[in-house]
Amino acid sequence: MEYETIMGLEIHAELNTKSKIFCTCTTEFGGEPNTHCCPVCTGMPGVLPVLNKKVVEYAVKAGLAMNCSILDFSKQDRKNYFYPDLPKAYQVSQFDLPLCKNGDVLIEVNGVRKNIGITRIHIEEDAGKLIHDEWETGSLVDYNRCGVPLIEIVSEPDMRTPDEAKAFVERVKAILEYLDVSDCKMQEGSLRADVNLSVRPVGQEKFGTRTEMKNLNSLRSIYRAAENEAKRQINELESGGVIIQETRRWDDNKGYSYAMRSKEEAHDYRYFPEPDLVPVVVDEEWLGRIKASLPELPEARKSRYMHEFGLPEYDAALLTSSRRLADFYEEAASGSSNAKAVGNWIRGDLMRILKEKGLETVSIPFPGSHLAQLVSLIDKGTISGTIAKKVFEKMFESGREPLSIVKEEGLEVVNDESALVAAVKKILNSNAQSVADYKNGKEKAFGFLVGQAMKETRGKANPQLINKLIKEELEK
Repeated sequence: MEYETIMGLEIHAELNTKSKIFCTCTTEFGGEPNTHCCPVCTGMPGVLPVLNKKVVEYAVKAGLAMNCSILDFSKQDRKNYFYPDLPKAYQVSQFDLPLCKNGDVLIEVNGVRKNIGITRIHIEEDAGKLIHDEWETGSLVDYNRCGVPLIEIVSEPDMRTPDEAKAFVERVKAILEYLDVSDCKMQEGSLRADVNLSVRPVGQEKFGTRTEMKNLNSLRSIYRAAENEAKRQINELESGGVIIQETRRWDDNKGYSYAMRSKEEAHDYRYFPEPDLVPVVVDEEWLGRIKASLPELPEARKSRYMHEFGLPEYDAALLTSSRRLADFYEEAASGSSNAKAVGNWIRGDLMRILKEKGLETVSIPFPGSHLAQLVSLIDKGTISGTIAKKVFEKMFESGREPLSIVKEEGLEVVNDESALVAAVKKILNSNAQSVADYKNGKEKAFGFLVGQAMKETRGKANPQLINKLIKEELEK
């Protein structure tokens, strides 16, 4: 039987406010355990929370950017459950009146565009963090993260493949980065996703029983967990079993998931309005100011790059995939007369080095103006393409200007014909067979000789001049 996968995601993004959602404790990542907390964020008896206004503003920004309707009146609710990292045994969240509802996000997978519905975006507080002893003798808890403000972005069950789920998270991540409301550092847990997934026979309208995989904190784990869970459910149904509605934990190192607990429904949490907090009112004036503060978003920036810099759609989409990368490209392209070449360097050498070193775009160690200068040095013939790659590597290592590297290390292109003629003659004398092959009509032999000559000059020779001199010597 052929099956269809149905997926919806819940994305939790920590907001990058300076203080927590209900108190003045810092939201800074790290720190000694239990030093970034107070009686309010740890829920001691008798304390009163006060809502951080910036949290509401950031949530509304996210809602507007994802085409949501913003509720002018919303409230906060207690979501009741006991867990060791939530000391007051309830989480302040939003239930029936979230800040943002009914939006959508555009994704593109293999050239096909698709709108993924957004059910809601609401604000809530984060819980602490359990630290499990590797010898399983007990667990410790760090409450530093308690009360860090979150938005939860809940999608409709509109995704059908792991690629679509990955693309959705990438697009949401990019939007939040452009808005500067979250740093989206998945490795630090400031962006996490829960995958709700079910399968059904193709043609069946009713959804199958869903499972939820919690707290996936990398694009790779989201993709692999979705792929694996779909296969697991299909295998279970094919062997005559039934799918149990449950919460599962994905182990990315071992490549499988296992059951944690039965999946709760809304009534299990016994939601009721938070009595210590007043309702949230977003009036037209405030909403207008927030709308006016929205930056240019990825899709609009991509379109502008295609028109302003003449980039193909694929290049523009890649360069606008993160705000840091787009800012870097724009700085470099604005300082260069060759915006296409700048984009090629970013898509090629820069992305390769970042991937090899396991770095994010925020770790680019030099400004875009340095790349503009490098492209200019190539276009002027000051350095060759081969030397440029070496200079680029040194730029990444040291952050120095390319012109300084070229001058200090004597990497300028050699245009002295007398010096190059000697190198050309040496190569021709050392490669008599290739010379004979060229004279017998084998054009590839000429390319080989040029490559050898460039190697002889350590890539510093003017390539056009080398071509000219080799032809002249061969004609003799």
